[in-house]
Amino acid sequence: MAPATGKKSKKTVESINSRLQLVMRSGKAALGYKTTIKALRNTKAKMVIISSNCPPLRKSEIEYYAMLAKCSVHHYAGNNSDLGTACGKFYRVSMLSVTDAGDSDILRPSA
Repeated sequence: MAPATGKKSKKTVESINSRLQLVMRSGKAALGYKTTIKALRNTKAKMVIISSNCPPLRKSEIEYYAMLAKCSVHHYAGNNSDLGTACGKFYRVSMLSVTDAGDSDILRPSA
């Protein structure tokens, strides 16, 4: 039974990675803490993705801003270097905000 949950989580990580790549290719996303805060303050952000090793205080601050801006928050399973790699960058990304999904269906709630 344990391997089945491992497969499930691996499949969801792969799906979010492929959706994220599509957003980076066809949509608009702001990488980093400062630009995410700016997008949330201007209510431009539609979704925020936070890495697993983001500091708790910063994570709760972003969640609070997202709640005020009425946008969804996704906690990424990997750390910040994994999130940067998923975005197609060679640097670490602690969080990102999706302002335009483009051709991706990342904003739709997954079942």
